[in-house]
Amino acid sequence: MIKGVLLDLSGVLYVGEQIVPGALKALTRLRKSGLPVRYLTNTSRSTGRTIHSKLRAMGFDISVDEIFTAPLAIRRYLETHQLRPYLVIHPDLTPEFADFPQTEPNAVVLGDAGHAFTYPRLNGAFRVLLTGAPLLAVGNNRYFQEAEGLSLDAGPFLRALEYAANVQGIILGKPAKEFFHSAVESLGCLPQETVMVGDDAKADVEGALKAGLQAVLVKTGKYRPGDEATIQPPGTVLQNNIEEAVDWILNPS
Repeated sequence: MIKGVLLDLSGVLYVGEQIVPGALKALTRLRKSGLPVRYLTNTSRSTGRTIHSKLRAMGFDISVDEIFTAPLAIRRYLETHQLRPYLVIHPDLTPEFADFPQTEPNAVVLGDAGHAFTYPRLNGAFRVLLTGAPLLAVGNNRYFQEAEGLSLDAGPFLRALEYAANVQGIILGKPAKEFFHSAVESLGCLPQETVMVGDDAKADVEGALKAGLQAVLVKTGKYRPGDEATIQPPGTVLQNNIEEAVDWILNPS
């Protein structure tokens, strides 16, 4: 029996500035059902509050404390380990880390930096990593869907730094098991009682299944035909969109 729901944002509820058809209606039905919902995103071009403001402007009835972002997970890691970050992030995300000292950095933070992925910035990160600093990443997503098409995400740049510095990055967003479990804990459910809905076969769905959750892959956003065949372990449910995913959640038989 499903007792809690985790939803991805970009590609599931909206793409760029456009709401996925049926998403508002689907969220309203979930609210009325009484099932608790949390929103998990690796999006790292905006702060959590900016994401919340965008969702509210689109008409989604979501509170800021229901949103779990990978950059906030990185913040908690930096605080816990008292680290000084070298930031390879999008300029719009810098307020999220403005209170951390950044002189003599002893950690590298990697997000989807967009046009800020420059050679000097990446080379600076490489040199910090050579001192033994950990590489903290929002995720290993290869790409994401924008209005004009697919765009590179943080994953390819993570792999480049791992290869160059001969290190293993620490992923703190999806598909990290701990990221899923922190959201599940806030729902008051067990992992097996919780379902994750996403458009990324690996980060959203495979990550959720490996964390012990149920999972639904939707054919919107970055989904490409055949993505479902790459998921291990098997067991995901495939639906056309968030509206049909909610139909299945409320009537899984």
